[in-house]
Amino acid sequence: MMSDIKKILVPVDGSVNGCKAVDEALSIAEKCGAELDFVYVASNINKDIPSHIIFDRIWEKLPESLTARKHVKSGHVAKCILELADEEKADIIIMGSRGLGLLKGVFIGSVSQKVVEESKIPVMVVK
Repeated sequence: MMSDIKKILVPVDGSVNGCKAVDEALSIAEKCGAELDFVYVASNINKDIPSHIIFDRIWEKLPESLTARKHVKSGHVAKCILELADEEKADIIIMGSRGLGLLKGVFIGSVSQKVVEESKIPVMVVK
């Protein structure tokens, strides 16, 4: 399956698990020679962390051998992720889990859960 991965979509939000997902995506992209698309979806959850700060941190550790693009969207987070995955023809989505408790998603977080349920492509949720 690794050889089939040419394009990875990585939603980023500045959370600890989001950073773990970035690290996992970088590792997989290096092994596969895959391109990376990082997407920041502006929402009430991450309003205190501007996208440029998150992207700057990612680009500091991005190997020169990898091709990566930044995307900034606003709207319903899961919907924006799924639409971009389709637009960019991603082979896999690698994302962190926020797991904010019972009201916001029991096990992996409501956004992650929605993406897993509705995605047409594989989704790796990193905790």
